[in-house]
Formats: sequence, structure tokens, C-alpha cells
Amino acid sequence: MSETDTQRAIEAVWRIEAPRLIAGLTRLVRDVGLAEDLAQDALVAALEQWPRDGVPRNPGAWLMAIGKRRAIDLLRRTATLRKKQDQLGRDPTLLRTVDMPKDDASDNDFGDDLLRLLFIACHPVLSREARVALTLRLLGGLTTAEIARAFLVPEPTIAQRIVRAKRTLAAARVPFETPHGADRAVRLASVLEVIYLIFNEGYAATAGDDWMRPALCEDALRLGRMLAALMPDEPEVHGLVALMEIQASRIRARLGPDGEPILLLDQNRARWDHLLIRRGLAALDRAERLGRALGPYALQAAIAACHARAPTAEETDWERIAALYDALAQLAPSPIVELNRAVALAMAFGPATGLEVVDTLRNEPALRGYHLLPSVRGDLLMKLGRLEEARTEFEQAAALTRNARERALLLGRAAACRR
Repeated sequence: MSETDTQRAIEAVWRIEAPRLIAGLTRLVRDVGLAEDLAQDALVAALEQWPRDGVPRNPGAWLMAIGKRRAIDLLRRTATLRKKQDQLGRDPTLLRTVDMPKDDASDNDFGDDLLRLLFIACHPVLSREARVALTLRLLGGLTTAEIARAFLVPEPTIAQRIVRAKRTLAAARVPFETPHGADRAVRLASVLEVIYLIFNEGYAATAGDDWMRPALCEDALRLGRMLAALMPDEPEVHGLVALMEIQASRIRARLGPDGEPILLLDQNRARWDHLLIRRGLAALDRAERLGRALGPYALQAAIAACHARAPTAEETDWERIAALYDALAQLAPSPIVELNRAVALAMAFGPATGLEVVDTLRNEPALRGYHLLPSVRGDLLMKLGRLEEARTEFEQAAALTRNARERALLLGRAAACRR
């Protein structure tokens, strides 16, 4: 194998194994920042040795063995060793012989460790931005530079977020454990929120020259599928996976030949990925079969399923979608849900019905500066023939969005109102 091939192999192995490695080392040292440093040490060792010796048969076990060895050396060198002697004596995995390349941890151990690491990275003690950055770094396997590029944020800003997040977790003494009882629901909600935030930034970028960044959707889907495997009895986990799978199925159809946005009702449904649709519908079915009331993500997945099942835009069951938005508004009321409900009502019962609801939201503080409010209002006014008012709304929406592609789309709709 050439040096270039070895380098590529190391990069591929790292992207796959880094989350498991960091999770396993965090269980050992009980400090996520230190665990990542030890994992990086193992990566450096691979970069030094694999080009010379070849890639080992079990590269993940090789990296874990190196990480454990470095961790034990560190513990032995520090004054905290005496405090840990009782723990070390009780847990033979910490001082087990680490001669490479045997991997002595079971898949269940790795699964538990990954779940604990995900709950730490998404801990509510961290800001939303810090949770997203830390999750992508620790569990997505992305570098700081990759995260910065994905979110159009300077690399030093992302690096500082990650450093501060680790310090905050250490200062708060967040335990390396899966939460239980009442805390579990709160913590799981934070995990789901972070994964969906990552997906949404990929699906509809808030800023920049590209309307979508599919790589972020793929990262979120990978995290969601992993979580569903680790928490098979949580309907909202399956609901989120279903929602992301179905939405991701439209990615190829959402862009025109020059990268311009194509809205849902104008998309060529033959370009939708029907494998992802089947996976999404299966995940939704799992959520429903668990026998509990559907949560917000599962309800949104049910709405997405209505679109996925319709052979054409005209055959969409808008009355069912409106009913599902009614249920979502009762379960998780928010101005954005209400705005989406207005669109569904307009499609089911006419634009005047939808406009009535939209007009109740015009002074909503949470929607001040939200470009989709005037965008939706412009669309409904356009359908009602009130073209001059519609043009004003589209121009306002274009001024509010930070995405260049979306701005062009909205200005195009404003121009169409002059014809």
C-alpha cells in the first residue's frame, strides 16, 4: 500500500472509529477533554507507525489499545492515582494488559459508552452552539476546520466553543452516565434537538451561497440512526429518524441545474430517493408500534409521510396535514408551527383561510426578523391576486434572509408580481 493510500485509510478509520475511541477513553478517565487528547495521541501514533508497518487487521482495537496505554501511563504519573487505586482495583479493564491488537470490549460496552458520550456532548449546561460543535467533533468525527466550513463560522470561533464546552463540562462535573428518571426526558430532548439542528442547517442553510449542505444532513442521519440503535424503545428517536430520512429523500430534487432552489410542490418526485422514503416510513411505523402518543418529531414525520406517499403534488392529503399540524400545535405550540399550520390550512381550504392565521402572527416577537413569515404571506397574497402587497412581502423576505440562493428566489417572485 502506498503512503497516499495509507493516509486515506487512516483518515477513513479515524472518521469511523473516533467516536467509539473517545467514548471508551472517557469511561476510563472520566474527562471528555482528556479522552479526546488521548485519542489524538493514538491517531498520531497511527500516522507514525502505519505507513511503516501497514494498517493493522483491527485498526479500531489498535487505536483503543494505544489510547488505553497512554491513559494508564498518565494516571500512573499523576497525583490522582492514589485516589483512583480502589477504582482501578475493582475495574480490571483499566489495568488489563493492552498489548495490541486485541479488542476486549464488547459491542454492548461500546454502545453504552457512545450513548453516554452523546448525552454529555448534548448536555443542557452547554449553549446550543457549543452542543452542536462538540457533538460534531466527538461523535461526527469532524475536524474543527470542517465544522467551521459547514457553519460558515471562523475556525478560531469553533475551536473556542469546543474548548469552553469541555471546560464547562469539567467544571460542572457532568458524570459519564446515561441519565435516568425525569432527567432522562430532558436530556434526550436536548440530544434530539442538537441532531435536528445539524440536519436543518444542512437541509436549508441559514447563510452563504449554497441553499443546502448535504454533508451535514448525512452527519445528522448517521447520529440519528446510531441513537435509534442504542435506544430502540424511544418512539421520539424513531420519529426524528423518520423525519430526517423522508426529508433527506428530497435533496436531489431541491436544486435546479444551476443550484437554484426548487420548492416542494414544484419538485420532480421521480428524483426523490425512494430507499430513504422506505426507511423513513419504516422508522415512523416503529415509532407508532411502540404504542405511546406521538411526540413532536413523530408528528412532523407523519406530515412528511403525507408528502412522500402522494404520487403528485395535487394528490397530497392537505386536510390530513392540517389535522396533524393542529395536533402538533397543541402538543408543542410555537409561532413557527402556527405558520406552517397556516400554509396547510391554505392548501386544504384556500389562501384566504391561511392568510387569516398568518395575519395573527405579524406582531409575534419570536417571528420578528424571520424571513419565512413575509415569504408565506407574499405567497398567499399572490394567490389571492393582491400582487402589489405580495411584491412588498417578497422583497421584505429577501432583505431578511442571509442565504444568497434563497434571496434570489424571493426577488424572482417579487419581480413576477410586477408582470
